[in-house]
Amino acid sequence: MHSSSTLRSIAILLVVILFTTAACTRITSTEFGSGLIPAVDGVNTFDTTMELITDSFEDTDTTRIYKQDNHVIGSLSADPIFGKTSAALHFELFPDYFPFFIQGTKDSVVADSAVLILSYKTFYGDSSQPLRLTVEEIAQQTKLDPYIVYPSNFPLVYPIASAGSLGTTKTIDIRRLSDSVYNRYESASKQIRIRLRDDVARRFIKSYDSTNAYRNDTVFRKFFAGFSVKAESALPANALLYVNLLDTNTKLALYYNSSTTGSTSRDTNVVYFHFNGYASGEANYITRNRAGSEIASRLTTTSKPDSLVYVQASPGTYVRIKIPNLAKLNNRIIHRAELITEQVPDNGNLSGIDRYMEPPQVLLLSIYDSVNKRKRNIPSDFAIGSTGPNTLVFGGYRSYKTVPEYDRLATYSFDLSRYVQGIVTRKDTSFVMRLTAPNNDSINYTPAYPNNYLSQMYYLSPSYYNEAGRGRVRLGGGTHSRFRMRLRIVYSRI
Repeated sequence: MHSSSTLRSIAILLVVILFTTAACTRITSTEFGSGLIPAVDGVNTFDTTMELITDSFEDTDTTRIYKQDNHVIGSLSADPIFGKTSAALHFELFPDYFPFFIQGTKDSVVADSAVLILSYKTFYGDSSQPLRLTVEEIAQQTKLDPYIVYPSNFPLVYPIASAGSLGTTKTIDIRRLSDSVYNRYESASKQIRIRLRDDVARRFIKSYDSTNAYRNDTVFRKFFAGFSVKAESALPANALLYVNLLDTNTKLALYYNSSTTGSTSRDTNVVYFHFNGYASGEANYITRNRAGSEIASRLTTTSKPDSLVYVQASPGTYVRIKIPNLAKLNNRIIHRAELITEQVPDNGNLSGIDRYMEPPQVLLLSIYDSVNKRKRNIPSDFAIGSTGPNTLVFGGYRSYKTVPEYDRLATYSFDLSRYVQGIVTRKDTSFVMRLTAPNNDSINYTPAYPNNYLSQMYYLSPSYYNEAGRGRVRLGGGTHSRFRMRLRIVYSRI
């Protein structure tokens, strides 16, 4: 038989578990004191704000852009906070079949023109200023390999050299890129069209044929190694363009006249080269230059608490977050634990750069495993289901609010209730956290307690987070006087 004291102990334990479980499964709310979160009354329910230690670092993790992703071309030359950015795109376009030849009697074929067309998707930055694009030929000694996923933030690992220009500089009015194109061969929109020199057209139409360059893709690479598209970095260039290589709108158009019968009548024709998802190589290099910028003096390689911290979309920067007193909390029922971050506006550029260089769409809060050099999920709060990460519940989406003096302040918040409950109840580890704006990324995911006995790597695609290079935000750090990053906890005593 059980003694009465034993039964009482079991009953008390069940009550504690019941309240703890209830606290960990409350409906998420972004407003304290609403929904099922009890109001703070100072008698039954309390709140406290935990101080944070924050600092910013250059993110040296490899950034990759895959063939199906949107690629970036452009230049950000007027960002006083984060510095300059340049993005160059290198890629191959092939005929739709090999051996390939131009239809018609060869002697009667007359080259008309060659136009490089890129499928435009969107932009980041200042669309009111023109962007000047150049097209170059990739040098033979640095040919692309279709089986390599080139690291976007390490162009020195796989340098790509130029064999010379293929045309004159094209000035792009970003505001007109959504306009429709109508001609005999096209009824399309959202195209970036760059005409190449006439001698380039003659080369592809007259000089190359099925007996030499167009025999197969291997031989073709020996004649032509691909295209490089870059933006001039001189002001007023201050935008990034996003294009998709696999879209049918991306192609090399070769226009020519020929006689198919040998008669005097002539036809104007066009053939297209496309990006082959299997055979075509591509590399998209994004280079950051922080010289002379505000962030240059704030980045660190050691612990250096800062009142201002910086998150830039990959390849970019991250913020390290420590909560030194979290592990010291005694046991309590956690109704809500929320990490709150707020943008620190740039007062000198509120209507300009601060407006059109938007903060990242989504931030990721994670733990960094320095031993295995990989990100881990926040225990029990960050979850991955059949539809992807639970970002709507866990947090990280950019939102805007109005405060005195500022009508559009970016904020991000994260629900850490279960994580904090585990620390105060089970004495789980209080980790150092990392705040990033990922593009293609992966995370070592461990399910919530009590199923936290195994883990596996999960891929986080741009559809969940950000496109490469898109977004940057200056946040208040743990010691900022007004926009302080903080962990607020609403709790009850047991």
